[in-house]
Amino acid sequence: MLQGGKYVKVEPGVEIFVQDVGQGDPIVLIPGWTFTTEVFHKQIEHFQKTNRVIAIDPRSHGRSSVTMHGNDYVTHGTDLAKVIEALGLVDVTLVGWSFGCLTMWEYVRQHGTRNVKSFVFVDLSPKPLSTNHEQDWVEGPLDEIAAAYNYYTRDAEKQREFISGYATGVMVQRELAENELSWIIEQSLKTPPYIAANLFASGMFSDYRVEAKVVSESVPTLTIVAEHWAETAKRFMEKHAPESAVEVLGGHMMFWEHAERFNELLTSFLHAEKAAR
Repeated sequence: MLQGGKYVKVEPGVEIFVQDVGQGDPIVLIPGWTFTTEVFHKQIEHFQKTNRVIAIDPRSHGRSSVTMHGNDYVTHGTDLAKVIEALGLVDVTLVGWSFGCLTMWEYVRQHGTRNVKSFVFVDLSPKPLSTNHEQDWVEGPLDEIAAAYNYYTRDAEKQREFISGYATGVMVQRELAENELSWIIEQSLKTPPYIAANLFASGMFSDYRVEAKVVSESVPTLTIVAEHWAETAKRFMEKHAPESAVEVLGGHMMFWEHAERFNELLTSFLHAEKAAR
């Protein structure tokens, strides 16, 4: 088991795996669609020196229980609340990557900003799908998203193909070594394709614009977006979460590829938030 690894029971027969290391103000890290705590190893290594760092494998991801129910972001938000309660966390900084942001917004929908002092959203729109894809910050045109759902979430081979293409085309800017790409793909395939399909649909049909605005107006909020859609993302956030600070860095997995710069951005945000209290 990884350092600090433990399991939190969120309902009968369902356990959420967490890494829980370090001491100090708590930072909770939530990975994106089908990914695991392992993608945050560079943040865990860095921030455990100054903070208590908790990285979560969401339900049906990584080492957590694989269930036939609850594979949606409403349930993931509920699970997050139960993990925060079980670990006795207060004054938390929540950091979500990609669809992990949906878990955070859902937490706000259910519980407000209780126990959370700041939010960091990494590269996801609060409304990932729109018929106005040329103006809104979305994951892609409706027809392309529909085609991806119907083709790439059918079996493990297609899921592997999708993650491979997404990793090399969107997630990472430099050329990946074969072992790096294999590692990224392996993280995703720990979630079975029939569950990945549920999560894909749940995420794409989400709309958390109201929660994004509430969060940005209530507590310190940072949004970090990838370079390839930065201008669209910044315009969208200015409209829907105008109080959020926005930073631009790398590709979709910038916290892994550009870990040093990402960690600097997060450290600066945490220090500014602390000084403002």
